[in-house]
Amino acid sequence: MNRNVLIFSGLALVLVIGGSATYHRSQRNAELARQQVVKDAAELSVSTVAVENRSFRPSFAFTGDLLAVNRAELRAEVPGRVTRVLVQEGDSVKGGSLLSTQDEDDLALALRAAEAQAAQAKADHDRAETLLAKRSITKQAAQQAETMWQTADSQAGVARVRLKKARITAPFDGQVARRTIQPGDVISPGQPVFEVVDNRRMEIQADLPAAAAAVVKPGQTIRFRVAGFDRPFDGKVTQVSPSLGQDGRTLKVRMEVPNPERTLKSGTFVEGEILGEGEQALPALPATLLKAEGREGKLWLASGGVAKGVTVTFGVEQGGWRAVSGLNPGDIVVADGKDLVKEGTRLKLTSMAKGN
Repeated sequence: MNRNVLIFSGLALVLVIGGSATYHRSQRNAELARQQVVKDAAELSVSTVAVENRSFRPSFAFTGDLLAVNRAELRAEVPGRVTRVLVQEGDSVKGGSLLSTQDEDDLALALRAAEAQAAQAKADHDRAETLLAKRSITKQAAQQAETMWQTADSQAGVARVRLKKARITAPFDGQVARRTIQPGDVISPGQPVFEVVDNRRMEIQADLPAAAAAVVKPGQTIRFRVAGFDRPFDGKVTQVSPSLGQDGRTLKVRMEVPNPERTLKSGTFVEGEILGEGEQALPALPATLLKAEGREGKLWLASGGVAKGVTVTFGVEQGGWRAVSGLNPGDIVVADGKDLVKEGTRLKLTSMAKGN
């Protein structure tokens, strides 16, 4: 076989291999295109719910932090080395129970010295009173002895208080929310050492628009939601500021929330509404459909057999329903299957979910 024949055979083989690769690539692309067409044409089975007009009490939205009505940050009042810490964060404590102690030796020694001086000053005062009765000393000398006794007695009292303050106690029944010291730490006056809270009664302080001044009153119900809970919580308006803020546009309101089971925690951010008087009809959806949403979220409308995303604002739950701003009565919203929906997804409506 000559050289030309070999070259021709090699070229033929390359062309065959290249053509085969091109053919298979073309077949693969055609199959992917066919699968995409099938995918695009597929319908996702979902259930839906219709937006309805429902009656709601008028409300003012608010945001704020839940705080324990009884809360205290305890600080060291005397310097010293911490000798014992008797509680951990989360422990329940009774009012007056001991939380920690500091080295008391120096303070106890100072108290004994002050009490000894006070006792001596008292004896000198009594003797001066006796001598004054006998006219053996002047009235001025007796008054000086009395002043010295009162001063020494006061100094003993201060030493007694300093010794007492080396023992940090709980100011009320509650729980230890924060502990910042360990045995052996040297602490200074004013240094934070514990935070104690009683979560059985919570409060929220919020700034409302000035227009709320004519509507919001003590005793009105509040309703709010907390992340992680699928139900709303209620409370009451307890105080409404008698005047607007310095900016003339905000009204400070205080609200209390009973929390006997300590379900809610101090420091939690909440969003809610103060419920006013009367009723008004608003577009609404069942609260069960929106239980995972806050005040704003995205829903899917079933429009012409395809999914269309819409961002809406929700009110708090009233009677099992939540008002929705951004939808109209009669709009059809995807319920079961909404987590699988994307913009433009073709929908097969299998059933209509029922509201409460």
